[in-house]
Amino acid sequence: MSAPVKRRAAVTGIGVVAPNGTSTETFWKSTQQGVSVLDRVTREGCERLPLKVAGEVRAFDPSVSVEERYLVQTDRYTHFAMAAADAALEDARLGRADTDEAPFAAGVVTAAGSGGGEFGQRELQKLWGKGRRYVGPWQSIAWFYAASTGQISIRRGFKGPCSVVAADEAGGLDALAHAARAVRRGTDVMVAGSTEAPLAPYSMVCQLGYGELSPVADPERAYRPFTESACGFVPAEGGAMFVVEAAERARERGAPVRATVAGHASTFTGASRWELSREGLAEAVRAALAEADCAPEEVDVVFADALGVPEADRAEALAIADALGAHGRRVPVTAPKTGTGRAYCAAPVLDAAAAVLAMEHGLIPPTPNVFDICHDLDLVTGSARAAQVRTALVLSRGLMGSNSALVLRHGTAGVP
Repeated sequence: MSAPVKRRAAVTGIGVVAPNGTSTETFWKSTQQGVSVLDRVTREGCERLPLKVAGEVRAFDPSVSVEERYLVQTDRYTHFAMAAADAALEDARLGRADTDEAPFAAGVVTAAGSGGGEFGQRELQKLWGKGRRYVGPWQSIAWFYAASTGQISIRRGFKGPCSVVAADEAGGLDALAHAARAVRRGTDVMVAGSTEAPLAPYSMVCQLGYGELSPVADPERAYRPFTESACGFVPAEGGAMFVVEAAERARERGAPVRATVAGHASTFTGASRWELSREGLAEAVRAALAEADCAPEEVDVVFADALGVPEADRAEALAIADALGAHGRRVPVTAPKTGTGRAYCAAPVLDAAAAVLAMEHGLIPPTPNVFDICHDLDLVTGSARAAQVRTALVLSRGLMGSNSALVLRHGTAGVP
């Protein structure tokens, strides 16, 4: 008896809400052009905080895409998630009728690091300013890490496997991998991704303890990884959601396979121990490539974690060389997030979206604001680089010590 054919986890839909674009199309246009939207923080209540630069989503009206009954019980980060999930499902050509008949065959998995800080701050202000009777009942759930998963699944009627990855930055890639595993095990459709909204005063004060946060007030110099002037990272909000489904099912219903989630692995090396992240990240890359049955020389582009801390940048550059061998010094590397900021769990998910689009358009986006590279990397800077991209490697590390690597393949790769 022949072994059963392993189901391929395909990306069929992408939805983006980012500082440089509130749709996938505008996000990609800005990303491929290397546009930097980092700017001075304008959020109310943040004027006197030492954190001066961030990547804000400024052209987003949640009332356009989210019903009032959901708006009042959810935080900004969940508004991002619901809007991006809608866009991803539309992109995948999945209407309500496609999932209503089999609600247990569709699930949701999201990752979150900061939770609903803006909603929580409003309710705490009511508590201390007016009293407990003025605190709404939604305070109990709107701040919670699982809020986006819960609200998307309720709103869309998805009753399949639903979960949340409560983690640091690398959790964004882990959520995509979790969705891919669910599809391989038999779930028809998974909505997966991450969004963050960490720029309310309450959330920003919590971040001030991060030694890796950039103190620079000049938006053009605040986030410059892999350079001599690297001084930390700039935070951001926004994120992306994906529709992940069985490639065979997508083909049957006539939906294009935009990419496949081919391999993933994660390790843990301890909070802010960046010298150890070299070994941990390299091991994650090797394991992800092994799961994808991918040789190092097949990797066409690396989307770097790009923390912006000299010790961390050096460890990442060495990890790429350790895992990919001689190819690690030749493969194009990029970090588009230097133009938008580092959106915690959503940062690698936005990189994953850019990776899929890079494969589709044959363009590797540049790394904004970075020119004087001081590491042995073929970092793409200045303008986008034309290239045939069949395999992309996305890397992420978290401030608490997680390391993850995700291998994405072009939509036609491996198609019989």
